[in-house]
Amino acid sequence: MSEEPTLSSDSHAGLTRFNTAPADTVEHQLLACCANRRWARRLTDHRPYPTVDALLAAADEASYDLSAADLSEALAGEASADPQHGAPPAARTALRAAHAAYESSFGHAFVISLDRCRPEERLDQVLTGIRERLAHDPDDERAVAADELRRLARSRVARLVGHPAGGQPTGRASRKAEPPVPRVSQESSDFGRPDSPSVAV
Repeated sequence: MSEEPTLSSDSHAGLTRFNTAPADTVEHQLLACCANRRWARRLTDHRPYPTVDALLAAADEASYDLSAADLSEALAGEASADPQHGAPPAARTALRAAHAAYESSFGHAFVISLDRCRPEERLDQVLTGIRERLAHDPDDERAVAADELRRLARSRVARLVGHPAGGQPTGRASRKAEPPVPRVSQESSDFGRPDSPSVAV
């Protein structure tokens, strides 16, 4: 997105509920955004957040600080989604084969943020992404997957509090932008769903 979206009334209400809900409820919902317990607990423990932007910046910061073990836990929580039902059979077969090749090479589901893709472009984007990233060595691909996971977590947190979009990713002055992860939506809570077009595919 080229501009930060304006804060809607739903976002105000969603942030208030996020800030005041029981800690175990919030942590459970955050685990649907990024399946690492330390990440979820960190965001839960730092409540209340004054703005949605502050919450999203904290989500980014926590994602940057994932250890190798944390990242492994988060990636293990991602799952490859079935190809979209409207796709031609040949495309569905190609996508399943590409996922299998990727998971065989890297040991975890392929993750990619699709926020900027129109629905009709997502299948091609996923297939292209898998084919390009299969050429990476494991360390490079892990860095790419970590950044995609951060983008996904940010989008999911934004949707959890009713924000219309994840907005611009934030960085830290001490870090270069790392080479560039999605997750299946969990059950709803009393304060929202982290539904997102950014899903594990």
